[in-house]
Amino acid sequence: MTAISHEHDHHEEHHGPAKGLTRWLFTTNHKDIGTLYLWFSFSMFLLGGTFALVIRAELFQPGLQLVQPEFFNQMTTMHGLIMVFGAVMPAFVGLANWMIPMMIGAPDMALPRMNNLSFWILPFAFAMLASTLFMEGGAPNFGWTFYAPLSTTYAPPSVTYFIFAIHIMGASSIMGAINIIATIFNLRAPGMTFMKMPLFVWTWLITAYLLIAVMPVLAGVVTMMLMDIHFGTSFFNAAGGGSPVLFQHVFWFFGHPEVYIMILPAFGVVSAIIPAFARKPLFGYTSMVYATASIAFLSFIVWAHHMFTVGIPLVGELFFMYATMLIAVPTGVKVFNWVATMFRGSMTFETPMLFACAFVILFTIGGFSGLMLAIAPADFQYHDTYFVVAHFHYVLVPGAVFSIMAATYYWLPKWTGHMYDETLGKVHFWLSFIGVNITFFPQHFVGLAGMPRRIPDYNLQFADFNMISSMGAFLFGISQLVFLLVVFKCVFSGEKAPAKPWEGAEGLEWTVPSPAPYHTFTTPPKVDGGH
Repeated sequence: MTAISHEHDHHEEHHGPAKGLTRWLFTTNHKDIGTLYLWFSFSMFLLGGTFALVIRAELFQPGLQLVQPEFFNQMTTMHGLIMVFGAVMPAFVGLANWMIPMMIGAPDMALPRMNNLSFWILPFAFAMLASTLFMEGGAPNFGWTFYAPLSTTYAPPSVTYFIFAIHIMGASSIMGAINIIATIFNLRAPGMTFMKMPLFVWTWLITAYLLIAVMPVLAGVVTMMLMDIHFGTSFFNAAGGGSPVLFQHVFWFFGHPEVYIMILPAFGVVSAIIPAFARKPLFGYTSMVYATASIAFLSFIVWAHHMFTVGIPLVGELFFMYATMLIAVPTGVKVFNWVATMFRGSMTFETPMLFACAFVILFTIGGFSGLMLAIAPADFQYHDTYFVVAHFHYVLVPGAVFSIMAATYYWLPKWTGHMYDETLGKVHFWLSFIGVNITFFPQHFVGLAGMPRRIPDYNLQFADFNMISSMGAFLFGISQLVFLLVVFKCVFSGEKAPAKPWEGAEGLEWTVPSPAPYHTFTTPPKVDGGH
């Protein structure tokens, strides 16, 4: 936005938030709900991270040391489910709640009461999921992909609670997505056309459509599981005429777009941060919008690349191989544009920019290993090895998680009214960066050498790399306590933040004071000029 004329209304100050617990229970304010989502997500991140550390502690050396194989399987399952549905997705929804209304000049989300409901059902879903750890037979133990018949015929009784929890999470996601679409379509400030919207808003609009398209598919597959377990149907039971491969088709038709649900908003975050710290407009805005839409479309037609080894016909393998490789094109456009934005910019490296740069580099590494997995004949070698673990962790940890951290540092002054501690922020970044690479880079090698995933014990030849990987995991885990410290310090103290703490930052959110008033844009701002 080159020129923004905006009249901020100071008369709403007396309509402040309610006091005490009721403020948080009954709030319909998008900023409060955003805060709730972000804290919920961070607590789930620590819980899922603790499960990961149990896994890495067991894998520190060969042989069984700490936990039994049954419990190890429960840990891998719960870690995956909690990180995907409890940490990454709610964090992006929290960012959307906080930032989308402020970025488009809206006073709040379009459906505030539904916003409150869609948050508050989440803690119940995850409490139910976590409680399965204490049930007879233990928690779900079939991996986050819950392949049938492992999750039907051979599952513990707690799987019914797991299915119910998944339904609630899905309902929450769909309500959140409807709200975001309704907000973006109806509440944009006068003059803000679609092609003037910040890229973060665009990426979320596309993500919201993906959510509405695939969450019912997930609900369908868990309902079919429920029917198989309790009502005598045989959707996934070969003995009754069903097919376990059908499960994989339905699951991955949800599961592959789900990967992009966790990464598209990250593209939006990075597209806001890199121009701000390079002090240049984003290179190729229009191509970024079309690239995001292309990635979302392609994500629907590549699901079977997860299933090359189940015996799909050769024509199918070729189609899914080439379709998957095609995703590299729009993704490459994005990486090129970020690098071109940085080229000859007046760059400074505050903490958000460090996380954004690490995102671009490490996400690209994750993308390349994804291309390797897309090659059907090679995939037979990599399938279900630690190479796959290394690949998706490179996409999701330095990809999704780093972008969430970058976003938190970038907008923290706007949220709290204080500047965060830059030194501690950089300590957090470097510890995380080193920790992530020590954890996941060696896993490429053990995977290529043939170490299977989801096993509590392994051959002696993998011992050294596993030891290094475990040490990295503990470093990464502990460094998140620094993050917690930075956020606490910033909420309660710190230098007062100006309305626009970053010199190169652009957008409506920087036109209101820091901290952002409880009600912003009661008079819509007028947007002129280009994006």
